[in-house]
This record gives sequence, structure tokens and C-alpha cells, in this order.
Amino acid sequence: MTDVMQLPLDVVAIQKLLPHRYPFLLVDRVVEFEPHKRVLCYKNVSCNEPFFQGHFLGHPVMPGVLVLEALAQAGGILTQLSHQSGTEGKRNMALYAAIARVDGEQVACADILCAEVKA
Repeated sequence: MTDVMQLPLDVVAIQKLLPHRYPFLLVDRVVEFEPHKRVLCYKNVSCNEPFFQGHFLGHPVMPGVLVLEALAQAGGILTQLSHQSGTEGKRNMALYAAIARVDGEQVACADILCAEVKA
């Protein structure tokens, strides 16, 4: 792809950027993007998510490992969109400072180091 996608991106556009598919595609929408700097993504979570059946009974919580995976996928989206923007040369490693929020309140944060490999 040579053209940068227009925001917001829906799940169909996201699937063109990431190899992940249901049930492990954990980003539903991309609403903001600055090349090589930041991306704002959403995961719509409903009470019907299968992991809520046992995590935790009577107090549903999205498992932390899935929150981290969603943050890593957002980083992958940032990388892919940045490459499409036609800016600086492509590197195969990136360090992301990621924050997850629920209703505007921070619930998790992580520094994520990713390496891109050719399939």
C-alpha cells in the first residue's frame, strides 16, 4: 500500500495491517495517528467476551495478558501506518510506551519492545 489509510480505521482496515484474527484481534478502531510517535486505538469490550465467564466470577476483569497483547497490537499498527506514511527508513525494532485506559482512567501501562521479522 502506498497511500496512508484515512482515519478512523475500522476492523477491516486493521486486518490489512495485522495478521491477527478473531478471537485474538484485540483492536477494533484506530482514531488518531502521528507517524513514529503515537496512535490511539480502541478495543470494544462487552459482557459477552468469553474470558469473562471465569475471570473473575461476579467481578469480570479483562485478563492482563490480553490487555498487554492489545497494547502490542496497537504498537504494530503504529509501526505499519508509520511505514506507509513514507517517512524515515524502516527499522526492524521498536520500543513502545503503552497505556491502557478504561473510561479515561489508566488501568495498565507497559514498555513493549518489538522486533519485526519477514515471514
